[in-house]
Amino acid sequence: MSSKKRRRRARMARREASRLAKRRTRRAAYAILAAGVVLLAGWLAVRPFVPRSDSGDESGVIVVEADMAGFHPKRIRARTGESVTLRLRSLDTPFHSDGGGRHQLAIDRLGIDIIAPPRGSREVTFVAPEPGVYAFYCSICCGGKANPAMWGRLVVDA
Repeated sequence: MSSKKRRRRARMARREASRLAKRRTRRAAYAILAAGVVLLAGWLAVRPFVPRSDSGDESGVIVVEADMAGFHPKRIRARTGESVTLRLRSLDTPFHSDGGGRHQLAIDRLGIDIIAPPRGSREVTFVAPEPGVYAFYCSICCGGKANPAMWGRLVVDA
């Protein structure tokens, strides 16, 4: 075989090896991208069902977070006669189509009605009444009172 043919075959082998390497790199990049998309989708799908911490970020403040999945936590506790500061935090953005990202926490029996702006919070301080269970709800969005996710309970113990 002539040296010209050998050089040509060597050049063709290098080109083929280069094409194969590019193809493997491209496949690996697509696989990594697909795995990232699957992980992101899984995280977004599971996040609303992961329980959040019941404790507030300040001592004596009860923080209730609200988003389209409901209230977190759904049950809060207090003792009769105790001064309670209740902070409602909306996790939704102003671009939300239902309610514009605002959320409400209303306890009719206690005359409490807090409305938190999108990605913001509002609070109220009150003295816990006699022992009992007091329902709270959001009627601004998400189907309002008809949506069971938008209900919660304040449990007052003696």
